[in-house]
Amino acid sequence: MRSYSALVPPELDGARVEQVLRRTLGLSATRIKRAKFQGDGITLDGVRVNTDCPVRAGQALTLRLPDRAAAELIPLPGALDVVFEDGWYLVVNKPAGLAVHPGPGHYADTLGNLCAHRARERGEDPAFRPVHRLDKGTSGLIVRAKGAEAHEALQAQLHTDGFCRSYLALTAQAPSPERGTIDAPIAPVAGALNRYCVHPDGKPARTDYALIGHNDRASLLLLRLHTGRTHQIRVHLAYLGCPLLGDTAYGGEPALGRPALHAHSLDLRHPFTGEALHLTAPLPADMAAFGLREGTP
Repeated sequence: MRSYSALVPPELDGARVEQVLRRTLGLSATRIKRAKFQGDGITLDGVRVNTDCPVRAGQALTLRLPDRAAAELIPLPGALDVVFEDGWYLVVNKPAGLAVHPGPGHYADTLGNLCAHRARERGEDPAFRPVHRLDKGTSGLIVRAKGAEAHEALQAQLHTDGFCRSYLALTAQAPSPERGTIDAPIAPVAGALNRYCVHPDGKPARTDYALIGHNDRASLLLLRLHTGRTHQIRVHLAYLGCPLLGDTAYGGEPALGRPALHAHSLDLRHPFTGEALHLTAPLPADMAAFGLREGTP
C-alpha cells in the first residue's frame, strides 16, 4: 500500500479534496479515482471523505493506493446482460443492487469483477474502465471501454451531443410544470459522506425532465443529463419537490428497496467507426410493477 499525505496550505482553504490532491501532491485524476474506491483510500484528519468535500487550512489529507498487483480485480463468474459489444466497447444493462466498483463491503461482487472475468475468458485486457458511472441502486446502461485509448475517446464526448444519456424515474408527485430544466448547482452536504444538495457554491448541474406517464400510484419522468454530478438526478428531483420513490436519503417514500431510477437509453457516436448507436434497456421489474411505461398517457 502506497500512502501520500499533505497538510492543506492556507491558499487552498475552502478548496475541494481533489483540487488539493492534484495541486499539493501532483497526483493524476486516474490515481485519485483509483483511491476513492478503496475503503480508506482518501481521508481527511483520519475520516473518510469524497473528492468533492471542502477542506480547511491545516487539515491533514491522506491518499492510499494499493500496489498495482493488489489492485487487480478478482474475476467473478456470472451472467451479464450485454446490450452492445465490439472490439472497443461493452455496454451492459446493470441490475439494481450491483455496485459498479469494488469498495467497502464489495471487493469481489461488483460489475467490475464480472467484467474482469468476461475479459479474461475472451483473452482481453481485464482492466475495468467504465466511461461513466451509476449508483449501486440505479439500474440500466453503462459503458465499459476495452482499452485506454477507447476510454479516453468516449470520455471526451461525455455531456456533448455525441454522448447523450436518458433516464426513467418514478416519483410520487408529478412535477409542475410537467416539463422543464433544473439548472441548480450541487455541492456535498457539510459533515455527511456521500450526500449532496443544491447550493449556490456548488458545481454547475443541469437536468432536463418531462412527465411522460401518470397513474394513481406514481408518475413516470424522462430525464436527460447535461452534466454528470454525483447523485445529480436524485438531488435535482428532491429540489423540485418530487423525490424518487424509494430514495429515502433525499425524502422519497420507501416504496422500493432502492431509488426508482433507471438508465434507459444511450445515444452515442462511436469514436472509431463513426456509427450512430441508439441503445435502450427496458424498465426493470420493480419499476414496471407500478404499471407505467414510456409513452403511456
